[in-house]
Amino acid sequence: MCVVRQSTVLIPCKHTSQYEQVSAAEWLYEKPSGQKVRVSQDPAFVGRVEFVQPAAGNCSLLLRDVRQSDAGIFRFVLSTASGPNWTNDQGIQLEVTDAELQVKTESDVVMEGDLIMFVCGSCIPSMTVPTYIWRKDGHLRSQHHGDNILVLESVQLEDGGQYSCTISGHERLNSTSAEITVRPGYPPKSVSVSISASGEIVEGDSVTLSCSSDSNPPALIFSWFKENQTSAVGSGQSFIISSFNSSHSGRYYCEAQNQHGSQRSASVSVSVKESSSSLIRVTVGITAAVVLTSVILLVFIGLLIRRKRATPSEEQKHGGSGHNKTLESPEDAYMSLEPKSRCSEYDTLDNMKRSCENTDDPEAQDPTYQDIDN
Repeated sequence: MCVVRQSTVLIPCKHTSQYEQVSAAEWLYEKPSGQKVRVSQDPAFVGRVEFVQPAAGNCSLLLRDVRQSDAGIFRFVLSTASGPNWTNDQGIQLEVTDAELQVKTESDVVMEGDLIMFVCGSCIPSMTVPTYIWRKDGHLRSQHHGDNILVLESVQLEDGGQYSCTISGHERLNSTSAEITVRPGYPPKSVSVSISASGEIVEGDSVTLSCSSDSNPPALIFSWFKENQTSAVGSGQSFIISSFNSSHSGRYYCEAQNQHGSQRSASVSVSVKESSSSLIRVTVGITAAVVLTSVILLVFIGLLIRRKRATPSEEQKHGGSGHNKTLESPEDAYMSLEPKSRCSEYDTLDNMKRSCENTDDPEAQDPTYQDIDN
């Protein structure tokens, strides 16, 4: 049960034993440390407690001027002549509260649009439910019956000030106060994108794009876009492409957003550089193509020359006059003729040739020598 500090509380208790059978009855108090004492013998309770006689089965305990140190567990123990002692093992848990104000915020610095929660005391009294009175800068702000929490959602600049609370019927309790300062908020600005990769990006690299902005409160929603694409390609303050390739190349930008608005960054170009292996493959491919083309061209030229040599000239096709052809010897000219074409004219020419060769020889010129020779 919860009670207000400096108030009076009756801790209820009942039993069914007959009065004449009761040999002893007392209250035990267990401190938060676990130490157990008899209430009647503890100096801390002297003059502040009153036992209700258990004659009619009532064993309640009246505690006046409740202190914060009274918080703990109270148990009633009853002894009878005919049986063992009786006690409520669970006991009654006593909590003590006051008008101490607690402030719970999302961060140490309260920004415009934040949520603030004020809590008055540590618990709500269970015997008599009070009304909580809330004040701002000394002026009444609101009253909540049975609710010790005040919530301000999406605070504005005018919500700043000094807050305090009191509990109805216990106004004499000193209430602590809390000063709230609300800083103005604004949408994201100066949104920019940075690339983690240093230098040129090679295919297969991991690339991280980071989005930064200046906003109050800080932007919590980030979206990533690629130009010429209608939908977002990623979310979060960082966008990671684990294995970059040519299909990822393009211009990227981010959008930062808070409760006051949003803003997009300028786009940045992200492109991949061909790896050395790719360049080698391209070079080899080009070289092979050049070599293959050269081979095909040489083969074509060779076939053309061979065909030209194999084809007879126009003069050869039509017989020609023979004036341009040089004969190796006179005999070749005759050998080209068929044997049948040889006639007596050849013999005559041969004799004339021989006679010319012997003109200078006297013997050859004298018919006498010719006859002798013959």
